[in-house]
This record gives sequence, structure tokens and C-alpha cells, in this order.
Amino acid sequence: MDEFCENLTEKLRCLSSDFDEQRYDDDDFETATSAEQIEVEDSVQKCIQVIKNIVEIDPKCPTLLREKHLQFLKKGLNVLPTTLQVLDASRAWLIYWILHSIQLLDEPITEELKTHIIGFLRSCQHPDGGFGGGPGQDAHLAPTYASVSALCILRTNEAYAVIDREKLLQFLLRMKKPDGSFTLHKGSESDIRGVYCALSVAKLTNIWCPELIKGTAHWVSRCQTYEGGFGGVPYMEAHGGYTFCGFASLVLMGQENLININNLLRWLVHRQMKYEGGFQGRTNKLVDSCYSFWQGGTFPLMHRVLCLMENETMSTDNWLFNQGALQEYLLVNCQTPHGGLIDKPGKNKDYYHTCYALSGLSIAQHFASGHIGKIRVVGNEENELCPTHPVYNLCVQSALEAVEYFKNLPVPSVPSEYQNDSNKNV
Repeated sequence: MDEFCENLTEKLRCLSSDFDEQRYDDDDFETATSAEQIEVEDSVQKCIQVIKNIVEIDPKCPTLLREKHLQFLKKGLNVLPTTLQVLDASRAWLIYWILHSIQLLDEPITEELKTHIIGFLRSCQHPDGGFGGGPGQDAHLAPTYASVSALCILRTNEAYAVIDREKLLQFLLRMKKPDGSFTLHKGSESDIRGVYCALSVAKLTNIWCPELIKGTAHWVSRCQTYEGGFGGVPYMEAHGGYTFCGFASLVLMGQENLININNLLRWLVHRQMKYEGGFQGRTNKLVDSCYSFWQGGTFPLMHRVLCLMENETMSTDNWLFNQGALQEYLLVNCQTPHGGLIDKPGKNKDYYHTCYALSGLSIAQHFASGHIGKIRVVGNEENELCPTHPVYNLCVQSALEAVEYFKNLPVPSVPSEYQNDSNKNV
């Protein structure tokens, strides 16, 4: 393994002499959008000035505040602030965001905590299959993905056994629509996120079947916009989260050839901001740390597809974006002194942005695989995170162990009403 760290301050892009030349130029035509962009860049500039002063006494900067982040995350598994009471239907998500962040930081999870989490997620499983956001709530594809992912993070037979695979398959098939899309819950609208959540858990738990994906790849391909990214449904605006979900779904189905790869690549590379180094979610929008994964995590999938198209091995040693610049944005601008990561300077910390900022940081540090590929860590070697799987956004070991466990179990039979051409949304 070719491992090295970019730990010299002169290698930090934001400290270079020509860095300010990358700032936004409104051509003396101010708009509300340009004013917001300049305001964000001003806040980023202040963070850079702070790091300039710090590196004079600590050349290892910027430093990942690992212990502070762990304190913030562990507290969230026990006590949540009252401001989060509105997330009652997202409790499964909170567990996933926190557990995945803890695992990225390479912190073990105690057996006692595992038992407690397993019991809670078991209570979130609906009697008819799938998981709700909390106990007694209706099954929904989003918390189903979060719950299954959280159980896979725990990496125990007890956790895996919670998942009722037969009823889970039935739930996914009930959410399937004749046009190939998925509703997020009974009676809801279709959404490309629902497709990803359904296919991701189906592949992880070995309940994949032809009936589940009939017409789905074609529906997803229709969500690609003229810009190249994906919208939530056909004819919507291209968006980072939707783009990841759409492209990852096509990767899972092996149907990447249905879309315009070149247009997608062009759209993706233009989402990385020149000055900030992080990603925006849509054209003409502001930088946001969560897109470090939604946009950044799409590049490893894109890289693999391009190599397969050209019939080449992964012969280069970089993703198709500036990995160092993304790390700088996250480490310099998005860490709070008391733990947790934020959207951008001036915003409040939360578990969602902590999870996806750390996931993006992991993607930016590792090329190919953390065990066989290259590692480039901005700052110092102690900033390195565990590698995350770009399809599932689980740490690589958790994803591999889950797939290995479930592949040894038989695929549940498809109920007769969903076989052949039925695929009814009941």
C-alpha cells in the first residue's frame, strides 16, 4: 500500500499565495445569489485566517477533532436536546447517522450499547415488514434503509437476525409501482430516494429478485436532466442527493449504460466550489458539507464505470475531483470546537451533517480501497478515517460482512401476486 500524508503547511491549497484569485467575481452585477456567495466566501476566509495563525505554532494543522466529535456523537445516543423532538419519525436515522460516524472515527461500540440499539430497532420493525422511524410508526423506505444499515454496522448475528427478510421483501414489493419507481410509504409519491433505499437494503440482505427491479432502471434513467445530474422524479432539477441515489441505483442494477455518462461527469465536476473546496448541491447554490458525500461519493462509482467502459483497470490514483480541497473545507471550516460538524461557517452542528461530512472526508482520503489503494490525508496521519463503501455508505468491513452473512441465507420466495407481470402497488 502506497500510504502518505500531505502534512506540510505549504501543501495546503488555502494557504497558497494565489488562493484569493479563486474568489467569486460578480462582474459588478450584484444579485441576491451573488451576495450570498460572497458572504459565504467571507466566512470561509475568516476560518482560513485562523488556520494561518495556528499553523505557525502547530504545523500538523488542520487537525480532526476526533475526541470532541466522539463526545458529541455518544451523547446523542443517550440524550437528545429538546430541539430535536421534531425528529421523532427519524429516530432510526439518528441512530444510523451517529453509529456510522462513530465507526468512521474507528471507535468501538460496546456490547451493552449494541444490545440496547438492537432492542430499539427491533421495536421499529413493522409487523407487515419494513421499519418505521420509531416504535409503532408506519413502515417507510427511508428509515428502513437507516435501520438495516445501523444493524449492519453492529456486525453481530443478533443484529442481522432482527431483519425479517421475507416480510421486508413483501414490503418492498408493495412499494413498487408499475412504472418501476417506488413510493416511500403506503399512499405516498414516488421518489428516486425510495428506489435507492429499496435496492440498497435488498442487495445487502440478499432479497434481490427480478420482480423488484422490473422497469426500475428505465424509470431512473428518465430522472437524468439536461444538465447531467438527476432529479427526484423525471423533469425535476438536478440535485446532489438525488444524483447519488439515482446513479448508485443504476450501479446496483448494472444498468449505468442507460444514461449519458459524460453529461453526468461534467455536471459533477462543476459542483466543486473553486474557493471553498467543498461541493454545492445544485447549480448556482451555496457550498454545503453534506454534499461532500452526495457529490463526492458518486465519483468512485463513476470512476469504476468509466474504467469498465474503457476496459481498463483502476490505473490512476485519484478520483475525478480535488480530494485535498474537499478535506481542507471540512477540516478548516466545518468543525465546531466542542464536537460535531456543520453545513458551512455560521451554521449549527447536527448529526446529519456530521455523518455526511465525515463520509465525504473518508471518500476524499481513500482511493479505491483503504487496504489496497492510496491514502492521502490532509493535515496529519491521525486525521485518517475508516474507508466507507461508496454504494452503501457503510464502513467497508461492515458492508462486506453483511453481504457475506446474508448471501448464505436463501432468497425469500416472491408472493404469487407479484410474480410475472403483476407488480401491483397494493
